Amino acid sequence: MDALDVARWQFGVTTVYHFLFVPLTIGLSVLVAVLQTMWHRTGNERYLKLTKFYGKLFLINFAMGVVTGIVQEFQFGMNWSDYSRFVGDIFGAPLAIEALVAFFLESTFIGLWIFGWDRLPKRLHLAAIWAAAIGTNLSAYFILAANSFMQNPVGFRINPDSGRAELTDFVAVLTNKVALVTFPHTLAGSFLVAGSLVVTVGLWHMMRNRDSADTGAYRFATRFGSWVVLISSALVVLTGDIQGKIMTEVQPMKMAAAEGLYTTESPASFSVLTVGSLDGSRELFAVKIPYLLSFLGTGDPHGTVQGINDLQAQYASQYGPGTYAPIIPVTYWSFRFMIGFGLAAAAIALLVLFSQRKGRTPTSRWLLRAGLVMPVLPLLANSFGWIFTEMGRQPWIVFGEMLTRDGVSRSVSLTEVLTSFTAFTLIYATLAVIEFKLLVRYARAGVPDLTPEPDDDTDDAERPLAFAY
Repeated sequence: MDALDVARWQFGVTTVYHFLFVPLTIGLSVLVAVLQTMWHRTGNERYLKLTKFYGKLFLINFAMGVVTGIVQEFQFGMNWSDYSRFVGDIFGAPLAIEALVAFFLESTFIGLWIFGWDRLPKRLHLAAIWAAAIGTNLSAYFILAANSFMQNPVGFRINPDSGRAELTDFVAVLTNKVALVTFPHTLAGSFLVAGSLVVTVGLWHMMRNRDSADTGAYRFATRFGSWVVLISSALVVLTGDIQGKIMTEVQPMKMAAAEGLYTTESPASFSVLTVGSLDGSRELFAVKIPYLLSFLGTGDPHGTVQGINDLQAQYASQYGPGTYAPIIPVTYWSFRFMIGFGLAAAAIALLVLFSQRKGRTPTSRWLLRAGLVMPVLPLLANSFGWIFTEMGRQPWIVFGEMLTRDGVSRSVSLTEVLTSFTAFTLIYATLAVIEFKLLVRYARAGVPDLTPEPDDDTDDAERPLAFAY
């Protein structure tokens, strides 16, 4: 074990942990805005209760996401300074815009939304949550644009004197074909997570408090969340199909590793299950669906998909001696876990809708148990999706331009990296416990009581700002 290995583990742990909060924040911001819009248009108190209820869960998650996200940028200077020097001119631009525009947009208007209840005009207050939701989604786009450069570098040149990548076309970076398809795919995955949480909380309250006056609100939330899950699942599949074709074009080794495809095939079969040799060089046993991989990768059932061994020989000739294939089992199985967990969440949502047909109230304990684990499934799908995306790119940190081993900080020792890794892991473990307890505590509390408080004689302009929750 050396500093490179620990630095990679540290970045992987902090990234996956941070992304547990990101999709829920992205999805819930829009769903809360939709619920408040429904209240604004109908005046139905049920929608107001749900807005404040899920808005509280959104704020808890947003705060935790901000705290854990800050650490990500520190690591570029701590453990990956050579990478930062090489790509900072390009990578820094979308990240700077994300911080200066998107993050400030969402944080400013979230503040107005929190403290603006009963103070701002209803339309202006509604606009605040929509502005925050737009800022949250813009933030995701700029970060994905930066990451997409690592997958498919565009809009740059290599300075022969400094050896650094320099930005030549910022529009090309923002319109990178990988970013354009990764963004809707990520958004769909985020709504899958948010919809699952809405279903879980609504289903739990509806089944545990059948005679509550708020049963109608929970029933609506459960159905609303289930439809969000089903629609977003369809969008995940659609955008994932497009993403697969682009991946085959710009990162053929990642697609080959995802399918355990060792030799170039035309037509290529989709692997249901492949067992390879221990050295990852050949296939020993496989169950396949003919023509499907060619269609998924190229759009043509008879299209050619390059294999791992052929690509390895090509890259060794192009870039020099070395191993250019990722860890095949990690890439292969993370791809399948991503798909499997996402489909499982969609299946539960379908069962929840079916259980409520003709106004029925679900009674199955097994359905309740499935509902309780439902939010974990799309979170795992998102996490394995990012593991697949980043591990499948290896050994490159910037595909075709910089190897991961060349991006690590040369002046940082193994002891220093281990110390920061241990510290961050312990801090994140503590934050995970806090996040879970807060979400469970406020989710169990249920929708708020909207009975107005007795009026006092204090002039509204003189009343201090109060946190609405």
